[in-house]
Amino acid sequence: MTIAKMLAVALALAAVVAGIFLWRGAGAGGGPSLGQGPDAAAMAARYAKPLPPPQKPLSVYFIGHSLVGRDMPAMLAQLAGEGYRYDSQLGWGTTLKAHWGDDKINGFEAENDHPRFRPAHEAVKSGDYDAIVLTEMVEIRDALKYFDSPRYLANWAQEAIVARPDARLYLYETWHQVDHAEGFLERLDGDYEQSWLAGVLRPALGELPEDKRIHLIPAGQAMAALVRAVEARGGVGNLGKRTDLFALTPDGKPDNIHLSDLGSYFVALVHYAVLYQKSPAGLPFALMRADGTPAAAPEPETAALMQQIAWDVARSNPLTGIAP
Repeated sequence: MTIAKMLAVALALAAVVAGIFLWRGAGAGGGPSLGQGPDAAAMAARYAKPLPPPQKPLSVYFIGHSLVGRDMPAMLAQLAGEGYRYDSQLGWGTTLKAHWGDDKINGFEAENDHPRFRPAHEAVKSGDYDAIVLTEMVEIRDALKYFDSPRYLANWAQEAIVARPDARLYLYETWHQVDHAEGFLERLDGDYEQSWLAGVLRPALGELPEDKRIHLIPAGQAMAALVRAVEARGGVGNLGKRTDLFALTPDGKPDNIHLSDLGSYFVALVHYAVLYQKSPAGLPFALMRADGTPAAAPEPETAALMQQIAWDVARSNPLTGIAP
């Protein structure tokens, strides 16, 4: 074989390998990083038209971890009332990548040992759900650095759209440890634009048709608003300080990231406001946990503030799909 022919064969082989690599990156997670996605003007145009409010009880599927948990979705079901149904797949600190199947889901057996479990790909491909709520792991900076968050958000969105083009897709913005060294409120403020929007949402949108959207459940932003309101007043009812939104460990020590009953109730209100596009004012606040035991209820004054803030934050953010 001449040198020219050898060079031609080598170039052809390189092209084939490059083509395989690019195909894998486009369709299977991995591969080159995504672009930045739509800019601010394009985002404003994309989300300019609000979603029509649901006209019937919703069916919702959750992909996530312990910041979804079991109690928050159970409380949401009680708020939504008759006809609402939901299922989930959870893990311990699980990434969207692991749920996709490209990593192990730690705690899979324990977290999904309940009647609401349904395997994620089966659920999404079924087209059975009006809304799909997608949850990335935290630390969100690590999720972006190591676990290709926007790629897997796009993968899940694409799968959902193929199965059911009218399904409503949501990214659940969560939070970090309440005692984070950089400050709880400071992280919520800074991560919103830098990590959740510029890091995860916008690059994922760049992989979808321009008429498709992933909406936002801004639980972290709502939590920041609630903490500021409560602390400015020196406490409201039985919510005296930010740590009251978080649980205690079995040995009675502060759990600095997982929700207490009060926190689960509030985050359920945020989900209700976004999914149903209406104010949760006046909804019940003495609810049950997923295991059927009574949850610690907010006092009436506390519940009223929580309901108002959940609605104010939801309707003030065009990414939720709610008409301002």
